[in-house]
Amino acid sequence: MAVTIDLRSRIPIYEQIINNIKEQALSGALKPDEQIPSIRRLTRELGINPNTIHKAYAELERQGVIYSLAGRGAFISGDTEVKKLAEAKCSELLRDIGVLADRAKKLKVEKTEITAVIDKIYGRAEEGDLSL
Repeated sequence: MAVTIDLRSRIPIYEQIINNIKEQALSGALKPDEQIPSIRRLTRELGINPNTIHKAYAELERQGVIYSLAGRGAFISGDTEVKKLAEAKCSELLRDIGVLADRAKKLKVEKTEITAVIDKIYGRAEEGDLSL
């Protein structure tokens, strides 16, 4: 598992860590009950303050994305918690798409233009290319 952070981003580092681990859990890159790096290890790898990583892990645990076992480390929560997270992300995404579709309609963008963009993205995703 690799956690990446962008030191130039306006998003706080602990939030980047949270988002990174959530995305990996949702994509299946991190499986339920898979151990994630210890705070010490991530501190060494990323070169950031251990308190920042602890804050991220505490929030992930509060959200039910990970669980901790004393003396053993932190692990990705079971399928149920990841599915709840995926459902919440999906709902949020669909709301955003609705807002964008409404804006497009007001700007008189044709429905066929919108579906062409979506078809292009889904076609490329199947081929492994996510660029527009």
